[in-house]
Order: sequence, then C-alpha cells, then structure tokens
Amino acid sequence: MKIDEIRRGFERPFWIANISEIFERLSYYAVFSTLALYLNQTLGFSSALSASLSGIFGGAVWVMAIFGGALADRVGFRRALSAAYFILTCAYFMVGSIGAPWLAPVRAVVPLGLLAGVILFLPALGVALVKPSVVGTTARASKESVRSIGYAIYYTMVNIGSTMGPFLAGWLHSRLPPQDVFLIAALSVALMFFVVLVFFREPRARVDESSTSLAKTTRDFLTVFGNWRFVLFLVIFSGYWIVYWQQYLILPIYIHDYVDPNANTAMILITDPLIVITLTVAMNALTKRIRSFKALTLGTLVTSVGWLLIAAKASVLMAILSLVVLALGEIIQSPRYYEYISRLAPPGQQGTYMGFAFLPIGIGSIVGGWFGGTLLQHYGSAGARPATIWLIVTAAGVATALLLWIYDRVFKPVLKPIE
Repeated sequence: MKIDEIRRGFERPFWIANISEIFERLSYYAVFSTLALYLNQTLGFSSALSASLSGIFGGAVWVMAIFGGALADRVGFRRALSAAYFILTCAYFMVGSIGAPWLAPVRAVVPLGLLAGVILFLPALGVALVKPSVVGTTARASKESVRSIGYAIYYTMVNIGSTMGPFLAGWLHSRLPPQDVFLIAALSVALMFFVVLVFFREPRARVDESSTSLAKTTRDFLTVFGNWRFVLFLVIFSGYWIVYWQQYLILPIYIHDYVDPNANTAMILITDPLIVITLTVAMNALTKRIRSFKALTLGTLVTSVGWLLIAAKASVLMAILSLVVLALGEIIQSPRYYEYISRLAPPGQQGTYMGFAFLPIGIGSIVGGWFGGTLLQHYGSAGARPATIWLIVTAAGVATALLLWIYDRVFKPVLKPIE
C-alpha cells in the first residue's frame, strides 16, 4: 500500500479523535495506577475500602460503555467527545479534591466513603462516551481501503496512552503530592476538550450505517441475557479479570506495606502495557493454531500462576516478573476472546454480542476490588500473612480456567467459520 494512499485515506476528524485518545488513556491510567495508594495513604481509607472504591472506578467504565455508544450516535461524535472531555476534566479534578479544604462542608454532612464512591463514578460517564466516539470516528473518517489500518492506529494510540499514564504518575511520584496527579490528568483532558471544540468536525455517516437508540440498546441487553449459556460464559470469564485487575487494585498497597514503602509503584505498573506492546504480534503468531477457547483457558491459567512469583518472595523484582507473566497470559487470550465472541454471536447480533464482551472486564474490576481488598485486610493488616493473598488470587484464576474447560466440554459451543 502506498504511503500517499494512507495519507489521503483518513480525514482530519480521524487524527483529532485518535490523538485525543492518547491523552484520555494517559489520564485514565495515571489516575488508576495512583488511585489505590491515594485512597489508602492520603485519605486514610482501609485497604479493603481503598481496593473496593478503586474497583468501582475501573469497573463502571466498562459497564457504562454499553450505553455510551447509543448516546454518542444520537447526539453526534463532536458533541459526545466535547461532553466527555468536559466531564472528565471536572471528574478528575474532583477526585484529586476529595480531601481538599474547600470540600470540608460537604465532608461534614456526607460520609467520606460515600462521597468518594460518587466522585469515582463520574469519570465512567466521560470514558463511556469517548470510546464509542473515537471508534465510530475511525470508521466514518477512514476510506474503505485503509480502514483496517485505521483500527490498528487506534489500538496503537490506546497502548501508547496506557503506557504513558503510569509513566507520568511514576515520574511525578517523588516530585508532587499524590492528589496533584489527578489535577494534571484533569488538565490533560481539558486540553482535549478545547482541541475537539476547535478542530474536530462531525464525520459523515456511511450510507449503510444506522444509529442505535437507547431503547434498542436496552432491548438488546435483555435479548443477550435471554441466552443463559452466553451469560454463564461471561460470568465465568469475569474470574479472569478479577485476577488480572489486582495489579491496580491491591498490588500498589501490597508493595507499599509489605515490600518497600519507597517503591515507585506507578513505574512498576508500566510492565504490563510494555509487554503487551512489544510481544503481542509474536505471541499471536505462536498461538494462532490453538483453538480460540483453549487460548482463553491457557491465557487465564498463565495470568493466574504469575502471581505465585510475588507470593514466593516479596520483592520489587518479583512484582515485576509477576506482571510480565500476567501480561503474557493477557496477550494469549485477549485477541482470541474477541474472535470467540464474534464467531459465537447469532446472525445479525454480532454488534450486540461484541458490546457485551466488555461486561466481564467491568464485573471483574468491581468484584475484584471487593475480593482483593477483603484478602488484603484479612491476610495483610489483620492476619500478617500477606503472601497468602496471592495464593488465593492464583487459586481463583486456576478455578476460572477449570470452569472454562468444563464449560467447553459440556456445552461445546458451535462457532461460525472465520470469513
């Protein structure tokens, strides 16, 4: 493919939307990589509550995204992106201000845990609008001949932002108070708010494209939940994400309390996205002959046993090695997961099923926050047996892999052939 064809194949909204995605992901992961320690060390929440609140922050995004696409279709991508970045600016500012003096009157009448929970839900409203708007713009503002490249560019932008976020938080770790990370995240998305307003123009809808109403999305939601076998699969696979999200939900607190209180946990969390960026293509080539469901099961098992390393020895090096193994499991299963969902969906319902493919990610974060926080409280500060935490997390992942194997053997789902 000629470079000139690529250059002419994308309209300006494509580049504006995808560049803004870098800043959105940067802000999100800078916040996520700092959040648990901020809640625990700065605001004084218990380990259990800190992990639970972090789980709400991470999980609500994926649940709300199901309905965000329908809303973005109705109001237009320019309005949706503008509203999203405005909401995120206010939300991240509020997260960093939970303990600020100017909120003292509110804290006097509202329990601090409830206040934090409400504020941490706000970013989900913004992110739920960003993702479908950027993906939708990528589809509309790309010519057919380069659209697949457009999605590759989008995925690259996501991973660049996901890597830069923890790096930014880590760089600021010894220079500024933790709450200032949230204020810088707010400035990052505020910049994108003005960029969208000034430079972004609504891309033209394709002739074959139709918008989805919120009512139809709700009907689709009920339709999918009528397929109990598919729902059972989603519930089982949520176990993978319960195990995976512990790197953000409890690992920072664990490292601070039981490994090295001076360790730069945000920098440690860069390990996962770096491995994903550098090894995804190679790992896909190695595992392409494995059946998609077996890849899901294998990836779940690999991710789970990675936590045994830090269970064996509580050190920064072992934490990093655990994240390396965790990332390898992620890149074994993740591409094959979406392939599996797309081939499992009944005719005419592929888009609906793909939308609900994100549910286990959200469920895993929300449940994982409670699960990891409970373990941290019981075996850490209360029981003084912190290594047991990772043994139980590993056991949960191995149990998930076993349940996936049983599901495949019992139901033998019929997949459509790859087109």
